[in-house]
Amino acid sequence: MVPDNLMVFTGNANPKLAHAVAEHLNIPLGEAVVSHFSDGEVMVEIDEKVRGRDVFILQSTCSPTNDNLMELMIMVDALRRASARRITAVMPYYGYARQDRRPRSVRVAISAKVVANMLQSVGVDRVLTMDLHADQIQGFFDVPVDNIYATPILLRELQSRNYENPVVVSPDVGGVVRARAMAKSLNTDMVIIDKRRPRPNVAEVMNLIGEVAGRTCIITDDIVDTAGTLCNAAKALKERGAIKVCAYITHPVLSGPAIERITNSDLDELVVTDTIPLREDALKCPKITQVSVANIFGETISRIAREDSVSALFENC
Repeated sequence: MVPDNLMVFTGNANPKLAHAVAEHLNIPLGEAVVSHFSDGEVMVEIDEKVRGRDVFILQSTCSPTNDNLMELMIMVDALRRASARRITAVMPYYGYARQDRRPRSVRVAISAKVVANMLQSVGVDRVLTMDLHADQIQGFFDVPVDNIYATPILLRELQSRNYENPVVVSPDVGGVVRARAMAKSLNTDMVIIDKRRPRPNVAEVMNLIGEVAGRTCIITDDIVDTAGTLCNAAKALKERGAIKVCAYITHPVLSGPAIERITNSDLDELVVTDTIPLREDALKCPKITQVSVANIFGETISRIAREDSVSALFENC
C-alpha cells in the first residue's frame, strides 16, 4: 500500500527511470516544469499542490553533472516554498562521490561534502541513493541517508546466465568487500587485481591475486567511467587463461573514450543498471546490457513513506 500523500517528481537527468518508479508505485509522476533560460539558468515551476505532502525528487547527478545538481537543488527550494511536508532527494547516482577525502594531504576540495552541504542548505530532509562510492559519505549529512544496493538486481541477472566455472573479481583492493559479498552469494572463489593509478582516469594493472585459468571471470564494481581499469583488467585476466570475462557494474558513467575501449577490449559483456541513462553509442554497443533498478527504488520509496524498514530489503546482501 502506498500512502495517499506520497508524490514523486523528476528533473531532466533520468525521466525514464522516474516514470518506471512511479509506475511501480502505481501513482502519476508529479507535474513540474524544469527548464533552462537561454543563458543556462535553471527555472522550476511546480504545477500541482504539494502542501503537506511527502515528496520524493528522483534526479541522478550524472552528466551534465552541475546542471543536474542545480536542477535538484532548485526543485527542492520550489517544493519547500510550496509547503511540502518532507522532501527526499532520490539520487540513484551521487555525483562527486569519488572526491570524498584529501589523499596524502593534497590541496583539494572534499567535493562530496560540498554537495552534501548544498543539498541540506536548500532544505532536503532525507537522501536516498544507490551504491555510494564511499560509505562514509553518509556521515557528511546531518539528515538520514539510505544507501541501497544494486546487488539483488545484478545477482538475479548473473544467475540467469549459468556461467561455466565462475570466479568473482575485484578490480582493485577497495572493491574487496563488494566482491566478497557477491562471491559468497554465488558460493564461489574471489580474485583481486592489484593496480596502480599514476593519475586520475588512468589505471595500470600490476598483480593478480588468485587463479583464473579456465574460469569465467565476473568483475564487479560500483562505477565504470572511462573504462580504462575495466579493459585493462579484462586483458590481464584473458592473458592469464580466463575463458570469458564479464562485468557487472552499477553506475554506467561511460565518459570520454569508454565505449570505443569496451568495443575493442577483451571484455565479453558489460551489464549495468539504469541509475544513469545510456548515451546513444552505448545503447548501440553489442557488449553492453542494461537492467532496471526501478522496482527496488519504488519499493524503497514506499517503505520510507510508510515508515517501514529499508534494511530488511537487503538482509541477504
